[in-house]
Amino acid sequence: MKRLHVDSLESPVGTIVLVEDEGRLCSLDYADYEQRMMMLLERRYGPVSLVPQADPCGFSSRVRRYLEGDYHSLDEIPVSTGGTPFQQQVWQALRSIPPGQTLSYGALASKLGRPTASRAVGRTNGLNPVAIVLPCHRVVGADASLTGYAGGLERKRWLLSHERIGL
Repeated sequence: MKRLHVDSLESPVGTIVLVEDEGRLCSLDYADYEQRMMMLLERRYGPVSLVPQADPCGFSSRVRRYLEGDYHSLDEIPVSTGGTPFQQQVWQALRSIPPGQTLSYGALASKLGRPTASRAVGRTNGLNPVAIVLPCHRVVGADASLTGYAGGLERKRWLLSHERIGL
């Protein structure tokens, strides 16, 4: 059974649950989506044991700083996402979208050299195991509408609003 370190923190968008594996963040989700988080972890690792650890690798502190307005506190958090090469490419490309800005699914697909893959980008975005750090909330519909967010559209709206404060 794979042992992973877990911590949680209260936030304006609800309780955030972080999971660390060997110095890399492998999951960031919301407590009310824990079943989704566990499904993704078990799909990747098989059976897992979540061992509580306060602020593993300083990741919880960095997320707190982001929530306090330090939008770049997440930039250097090492992540371990698993997934296919295409999924990894999409998830890493999310980090190129600056705080306070958005990009459409189609534009992200084009940026990856796959202009016809907007639906695949959307599906991959919905499976992002490391929300906020890999900012899938910054991806919107072609008409700039807030389409889909695995954590709920209210959270996506809050995160985007939060990032625009002071910009």
